[in-house]
Amino acid sequence: MLKPFTYRGWTNAYKLSNGTIDLVVAADVGPRILFYGFCQGENLLHEVNEHSGKTGGSEFRLYGGHRLWVSPEVDRTYYPDNVPVTVTEHGNAVRFTAQTDAFVLGTNLQKEFEIELAESGSYVRITHRIRNHDVQPTTLAPWSPTMMRAGGVAILPLSPRAAMDKDHYLPVGILGMWSYTDFADPRWTLGTDYIQLRQEKNPQGRFQEQMGGIYNSAGWGAYFSAGYLFVKRATVVSCAQYPDFGCNLELFTNRDFLELETLGPLVELSSGEAAEHVEHWWLFAGVPGGKDDLWINSAVMPLVRQTVTP
Repeated sequence: MLKPFTYRGWTNAYKLSNGTIDLVVAADVGPRILFYGFCQGENLLHEVNEHSGKTGGSEFRLYGGHRLWVSPEVDRTYYPDNVPVTVTEHGNAVRFTAQTDAFVLGTNLQKEFEIELAESGSYVRITHRIRNHDVQPTTLAPWSPTMMRAGGVAILPLSPRAAMDKDHYLPVGILGMWSYTDFADPRWTLGTDYIQLRQEKNPQGRFQEQMGGIYNSAGWGAYFSAGYLFVKRATVVSCAQYPDFGCNLELFTNRDFLELETLGPLVELSSGEAAEHVEHWWLFAGVPGGKDDLWINSAVMPLVRQTVTP
């Protein structure tokens, strides 16, 4: 039986633990996953200190950690989720569901996490749901940004490289760019097999923020920080239409944190219908650092290959 406890000023937080991993979810707001790390260890997620313990009001707050957003990024994406959520247990899973007053006067969308922590190890399954409570249909894509702590580097895989021949006339992926994307910024590393984006407190580029996205059928992204490697996966739906010109994996960074993001396909939801987007998480410790594709292939990819979805 889960029991709430006080966490960083919130009195209704819930800890899921299997003796290896601790995961803390806020229920006073959100839903938000605020902590993911090894038991008695460090949090790999970023927490916004000035938002700790706050509830209510009309101001949109990031809070930190992992959240469920809606793409395309328009005003309703930033509708505040500052009221309590309902917590229910369903077998080995725990659901955190936004209450009706969180959406009925706002976007008419209801958000939900269903979280299942493996009996051992670091594996977590997160089912994200968005339900349309409007009388009109709406088109959207579930969007799952994870705010990672400062000082690390994100990794996205590029589609396999091959020389041009009659079997390789067509593109194998896309590269999404924003108005503030600048590949001359030293935080970016564009390699042969991978894209890396480093989080820095004092960036030297033109813009404080950087963002980029790709389409890749591998469906995984990773974040390395001080010997820890966080990996998350989301199933890629072939031939589906993804948002942002076709991106299913995106990165964002500023002076405070880096976001590792997956997106689901664009769907039209009729009144009462829900979209689901499932992520799978793993965490590894004792990983040596590095900078280039050679490091990723030798130190990161052997661990990524272990992340087989149960």
